[in-house]
Amino acid sequence: MVADSKRGELFRPMAPNQHSRVTYAELFFDLVFVFAVTQISHTLLDRFSPLGVVQTTMLFLAVWWVWVYTSWITNWLNPELTPVRILLFLLMLGGLVLSTSIPKAFESRGIWFAAAYAGMQVGKTVFLWVSTPPARTSARMNALRITAWLSVSAVFWIAGGFALGDARLVLWAIALMIEYISPAARFWIPKYGASSVADWVIEGGHMAERCAGFIIIALGESIVVTGATFADLTWTTESVTAFASAFVGAIAMWWIYFHRGAEAGSEQISRSSEPGRLARLAYTYLHMPIVGGIILSAVADELVLTHPAEHSDLKTVLSAIGGPLLFLVGTILFKHTIRGFLQLSHGVGIVALMVLAWFASALSPLMLSLLTSAIMIIVAVWESMSLGSGAAGPRSKKHQSEASSA
Repeated sequence: MVADSKRGELFRPMAPNQHSRVTYAELFFDLVFVFAVTQISHTLLDRFSPLGVVQTTMLFLAVWWVWVYTSWITNWLNPELTPVRILLFLLMLGGLVLSTSIPKAFESRGIWFAAAYAGMQVGKTVFLWVSTPPARTSARMNALRITAWLSVSAVFWIAGGFALGDARLVLWAIALMIEYISPAARFWIPKYGASSVADWVIEGGHMAERCAGFIIIALGESIVVTGATFADLTWTTESVTAFASAFVGAIAMWWIYFHRGAEAGSEQISRSSEPGRLARLAYTYLHMPIVGGIILSAVADELVLTHPAEHSDLKTVLSAIGGPLLFLVGTILFKHTIRGFLQLSHGVGIVALMVLAWFASALSPLMLSLLTSAIMIIVAVWESMSLGSGAAGPRSKKHQSEASSA
C-alpha cells in the first residue's frame, strides 16, 4: 500500500472499510513481552508479601502501559517502513533491558528499569511528533502533549531509579499516576489545552487485534509455566489432576474472551464514529485487569501443582480466587462497553468466586483449583448459550435484554 502523504510518509495508509493487519515487525516486538510477562509472574511468586504484591503490581502496570502505548504508536505509524521498523527494534532492546531488570527493579537494577522505561516512552513519542507533518496541526499538537506528560513522568521514574527503599516506591507510584490519568485528562497542558478525541483517529480493527494478541501472550505464558512446572514433578494422581485443572482453566479463559468478546469488540470499534474514545476505555484501561487476572492465575497454577494436597495458605487463596475474579471483572466491563449491558453469566461467576473465597482456606489447593476452573467453565458455557449462535457483534436491544436475563 502506498503511504498517504497528507497524513505523513511514515503513517499507515487508511482506507474506508479496510482492516490494517498486524505486521510481522509488531509480532516480533511482542516476543520481548512474553519474557516480560514471565518475569512478572515469577517475581510475584517469589515475593508474595504485601509489599511484594504492591511492587510487582507497579511493575506490571508499567509493562502493560509501555506495551499499549507502543500499540497506539504502531496503529498510527507504518511498521512496514524501515524507519518505523528500526524504532520497533530499538524499543525491543529497551524492552529486554526492562524485562531483565524486573526481578531486581526495587533493588540493584532500579535505574536500569527506570531508564529503559522512560527512554521507551519518551523516545517513541518524540519519534511520532517528528514524523507528523507540520500541516497536521492537531495531530502534531497531540504528539506534543503526550510527549510533555511522558517527559514529566520520566523525571519521577529516573529519580525513583536513583532513590532507595520507600522513596523509590513513592516516586514510581507518582510516575504511574501521571501516566495513567493522562489519557483521561486528554493530555491537557497549560496554554495549549487538551487534545480532542478526534485527534486520536485509529484503525479500530488493528487495535482490537493487537490487544487480543497480548491476551494470547498472557495465556501462552500460563501454559508454559504450567507445562514447565509439571515436567519437573513426579506424576501422581494429584499432580496430574492439578495439571488438567490448570489447562482447562486456561481454555475457559480463552473461551470467555475470544468466543464472543474479541470479535464483537473488533466489529464495534471498526464501526465506531469515535474509535479513539472506545480504544482508550475498552482496550487501554479495561484490558489491564484481564491480563493481570491471567498472570495471577498462572501463579496460582504453579502453587497448586507444587503443593496440590497441602493446606491452602493465603498466597494460594489470593491467587487462585483473585486471578479468575480479576479476569471476570475486566471482561464484564470490556463487554459492557461493546454490548451495552452487563453479562449475567460473568456477574454470577464473580459472585460465585467471592462466595468460594469464604471457604477457600478449608480446601486443599487442588480442590480450590478444580472449583475455580468449574466456575470459569460454567461462565463460558452460559455465555455461549445465552448469546446463541448468531453474530458475535453488538445486538439489538431486544437481544441484549434476552441475553442479560438468560
